[in-house]
Amino acid sequence: MSTELSPSAHQPTILVVEDEVLIRMHVVDSLRDFGFTVLESGDTDEATALLQANAVDLVFTDITLPGEFDGFGLVEWIRARTPRLPVILTSGGHNAELAAQRCKGEPFLEKPYDVVKLSEWIVAMLARAGTAT
Repeated sequence: MSTELSPSAHQPTILVVEDEVLIRMHVVDSLRDFGFTVLESGDTDEATALLQANAVDLVFTDITLPGEFDGFGLVEWIRARTPRLPVILTSGGHNAELAAQRCKGEPFLEKPYDVVKLSEWIVAMLARAGTAT
């Protein structure tokens, strides 16, 4: 599966929510290199503001975050407003089973992860959601 988007394709907008600055910078830069438009946030308060102000095609969020609520709460907030918005969860401190229990089967990518694998997941989820890549 190719991880780079074709130049003529719609460039999906991905919101990356990660409080660890170096991880966030690496993910954001990599996703932009793959051809995505990327918004970034270090906490759930900023993430909800970005989601209210921008058209976002997918959210990639850590679970342990500062703000009004954690990543699980962010998913609940998203589901209450845009139930079909694809979300991928990540954490180094939570396992996939807990993520599945708390977020009704949202995809979970355990840290440390490979950004190529992340981009493949994003492309697959956007295809299922009907967002052209």
